[in-house]
Amino acid sequence: MQYRTLGPTGVQVSTLVLGAMNFGTIGRTTQDEATAIVDAALEAGINLIDTADMYSDGQSEEMVGKAIAGRRDDIVLATKACMPMGDDRNHRGASRRWLITELDASLRRLGVDHVDLYQIHRWDPATSDEETLSALTDLQRAGKIRYFGSSTFPAYRLVQAQWAARDHHLSRYVTEQPSYSILQRGIETHVLPVTQQYGLGVLAWSPLASGWLSGAVREGRQFTTNRSALLPERFDLSIPSNRARLDAVELLAKIADEAGLTLIQLALGFVTAHPAVTSAIIGPRTLDHLHAQLAAADTALSPDLLDAIDSIVPPGTDLAPQEKFDTPPALLDPSLRRR
Repeated sequence: MQYRTLGPTGVQVSTLVLGAMNFGTIGRTTQDEATAIVDAALEAGINLIDTADMYSDGQSEEMVGKAIAGRRDDIVLATKACMPMGDDRNHRGASRRWLITELDASLRRLGVDHVDLYQIHRWDPATSDEETLSALTDLQRAGKIRYFGSSTFPAYRLVQAQWAARDHHLSRYVTEQPSYSILQRGIETHVLPVTQQYGLGVLAWSPLASGWLSGAVREGRQFTTNRSALLPERFDLSIPSNRARLDAVELLAKIADEAGLTLIQLALGFVTAHPAVTSAIIGPRTLDHLHAQLAAADTALSPDLLDAIDSIVPPGTDLAPQEKFDTPPALLDPSLRRR
């Protein structure tokens, strides 16, 4: 396992991060299975575990807490807040009121007195940067969080947040967690240059493109992934963007095979090769999934191999632009672009 410094923090983290989204009802992973996955990940050298309050309505945090009991100090622990937690309109977002309340709930579920990295799961257009950053700064000073970061923020929002921290003399985001894979390279255009300019650590989620790069999705093969059950339209080959993804996967599988690599190794090696990226977040549902992904821990892709990937999916290209997840709200809600 390799290790890199997480942004400006000085904290050393593994280049593969254990993501716990599949723990609980989302991935149908039991506590015993989750604990076995955590045990194997730590044994392999992974030292950062990432979860979120909304994963299986808090169940993921509870399972992570039980799995790490007795070894908290050896783990860099990250969680997130902002996404809806129930139907109440104020049980979501990045307001001071909600973040202080929900962090306490996360700490209870995790069974710890602090988290190392607390992340705003999505940009909240209803809340000012000053409001959010002041709450996070106070939580940091109270010792409940060590650092804080953002997740899936558009590039301009990353810049605005850095300016707000400077202007109001507040602590700043030190990490960004964007979606990044061979098939979704759009963040190379604006987000990654911004993270490099401001020295942010980058924890890339969905490096296997929701299963497209797992090796299970191939031409002429019946496939079922956890994502295909949850979001069947994401794998509907009658949709042109999905057809384009499958065509790219076939070409990528060929160059991986020629290089003596699995498709998973190619995919994870690509993400961690980018100089702006600190780590790739893997989200295994089973021990077999974990071991297949751990095989990429020391994968280093040659320049020729990276050039071959560029020829299939050009830099800055999103093959499924509808899955960018950082689209400005006015592009999704007509009422926000009309007087």
